[in-house]
Amino acid sequence: MDILGQYELTPVINVSGTMTALGASRVQPEAIKAGAAIQPHFVRIDELHARASRTISRLTGAEAGFLTACSAAGMTVGIAGAMTGSDLANIEQLPDTSGMKNEVVIPGGHLVNYGAPVEQAIRLAGAKVVTVGNGDLSRQYHLEHAISERTAAGLFVVSHHVTGSGHILLEEFIVTCHQYGVPVIVDMASEYDLQSAISLGADLAIISAHKFLGGPTGGIVAGKKELVRAAYLQTRGIGR
Repeated sequence: MDILGQYELTPVINVSGTMTALGASRVQPEAIKAGAAIQPHFVRIDELHARASRTISRLTGAEAGFLTACSAAGMTVGIAGAMTGSDLANIEQLPDTSGMKNEVVIPGGHLVNYGAPVEQAIRLAGAKVVTVGNGDLSRQYHLEHAISERTAAGLFVVSHHVTGSGHILLEEFIVTCHQYGVPVIVDMASEYDLQSAISLGADLAIISAHKFLGGPTGGIVAGKKELVRAAYLQTRGIGR
């Protein structure tokens, strides 16, 4: 029986998330060799992530990092971490965000579909989407108006899906959010640049472990140590 049933789609080359639809990217021989070497063994996952963190830090310029199942998962646990911090009781409480800051500001033109809607990755954590401007225009004054005492994070998407002009620049988005004490999460899953968002001051950058890197399907979460830890601890909650 066809699992898609009446919703089966005819493949189109330029469909959103094409690389994902093709099984992500072709894995490089070095990554295949490393995977084959570790597969026959048990490992302590926390220790493995600690080692991965050092490598991620070296390559991205971030304070720390860890791996997720995919970039979309990285967005969700990153947003969750911004709401809960490292409080285990809050982590176990999600997706109920009672008593927490639970709004995420995002430029209107960044509410794209990468195979699923970006706003769904936000809502999965229990957060509320607050649109900055609209699909055609977002400026600093829109961002300042959208930020409130309930704002947990700002999300900025770097992607070919995003509207090319008319929107607030990443560096301006970061500076403005930080002026209000709001951490910034940058989704750059479809990019090959590992350092630009971190160098501009982003608190978290979400990078694809496959696509341009040619690794197995996964997401890299890199950024400030405190927020990376809060995001990683979601493995004891909604990230499990």
